[in-house]
Amino acid sequence: MAMAVDNSYELDLFGNSATTTFDEDHNWKEWSPVVDWEALSCDQIDYQDLTESMRDDQGLDLAGIANEKSNSGSVSTDSTDDTMLADDEAKVDNFKGLRLVHLLMAAAEALTGANKSSGLARVILVRLKELVSPNGGTNMERLAAYFTDALQGLLEGSGGGHGNRHLITNGHRRDNHLQADLLVALQLLQDMSPYVNYGHFTANQAILEAVTHDRRIHIVDYDIMEGIQWASLMQALVSRKEGLPAPHLRITALTRGGSGRRSIWNVQETGRRLMAYAASICQPLSFNQCRLDSDETFRPSALKLVKGEALVINCMLHLPHFSYRAPNSVASFLSGAKTLNPRLVTLVEEEVGPIINGGFVGRFMDSLHHYSAVYDSLEAGFPRQGRARALVERVFLGPQIAGSLGRIYRSVGEEEGCPWWGWIGGLGLKPVNISFANHCQAKLLVGLFNDGYRVEELGSNRMVLGWKSRRMLSASIWTGYDSEF
Repeated sequence: MAMAVDNSYELDLFGNSATTTFDEDHNWKEWSPVVDWEALSCDQIDYQDLTESMRDDQGLDLAGIANEKSNSGSVSTDSTDDTMLADDEAKVDNFKGLRLVHLLMAAAEALTGANKSSGLARVILVRLKELVSPNGGTNMERLAAYFTDALQGLLEGSGGGHGNRHLITNGHRRDNHLQADLLVALQLLQDMSPYVNYGHFTANQAILEAVTHDRRIHIVDYDIMEGIQWASLMQALVSRKEGLPAPHLRITALTRGGSGRRSIWNVQETGRRLMAYAASICQPLSFNQCRLDSDETFRPSALKLVKGEALVINCMLHLPHFSYRAPNSVASFLSGAKTLNPRLVTLVEEEVGPIINGGFVGRFMDSLHHYSAVYDSLEAGFPRQGRARALVERVFLGPQIAGSLGRIYRSVGEEEGCPWWGWIGGLGLKPVNISFANHCQAKLLVGLFNDGYRVEELGSNRMVLGWKSRRMLSASIWTGYDSEF
């Protein structure tokens, strides 16, 4: 079936002017301090005892903690009293965190395990909903609330894994109020962590280095979102030290056929904003859309290509982008891109798997591991801004978690796949070395945030952003040319 392509929307301002695995030693205690993961390193959990324990109101030995404090002797100073109180609160929070993780694991096991029981899963999820809320409590309680909602969706058969896209389709995400929430949350996420700018800046630096002498550049963007990546690229193009005039930039944004007119309108709005910004800095820019099939398949023949343009393929699969896109869609985009012989392919994705024991529960735990590290890093970025974090969690992390679990749930029983950076080399694309300047830029960016962030090079064309011992985002650079430019 021929792809439906929307070529009617094209703006040209200037006329003829022209981007984890478990750690190798599996040291669970180096996971995020959101919860004491070392206590979960046991080989097996007694789910029967766990189910019986759900009859308790909270399962917290508050009286025991109080007695421990009263029996510890007299307190001589206010400072000592405050320290003991903080220790007691930490004990309670850690006990709660461990309990929530055990309950989540039990629910995941009941959904897909050898002793699969939807009834048991439902009971566990009801208990979890009594214990957690996305609007308050500790990091682990808020995180558990979103995982609980995601598991509930899978149980009820509504866990489609479309996250924000589902909200957009139903008209809730893109009304004026929620659109404002999205933009504010995006800015907050940039302020809290390097997640947004790490992928964008790394890709943009590679693009700038690849098209230094080109007069026309065409970027095909898999998920343009609000277009913030390209504002910084345009600024760099018009302020190059070589004194060369800014090249003509053409951006083609993909739209989702299954999302209907709403997706097209969103991209059009992004295009208008980019055109307005380009005009303000005198950057020649044209903007196109290319609609995917209803199943989000990419057809290279649908692109409008112009001879003499340096073609760049940009694929962002990380926060705040929708990393839960259907694997078949991502595969069709990357494999289709190879047939176009692109000057550059920039790929940024979340680091996940492979899971040693496989199955839904193992992959579920890796997802819980990953997002607990995200929560921990955001806590370090905005330790006192509870409402700010809550907005970021609701707008981005909740839908991401639902999409992630939906994807791995649907793939239960399938062979474990490799990450996209491992898969893309098999297409015949060639790795492009990450430059020293690009590496330095990443380290400077990370230096603006908490000391827990780190950057490491893994191979000549791949650079990873980590939080403590967890690898979070992987950026890799490729080309369709036979030799590096």
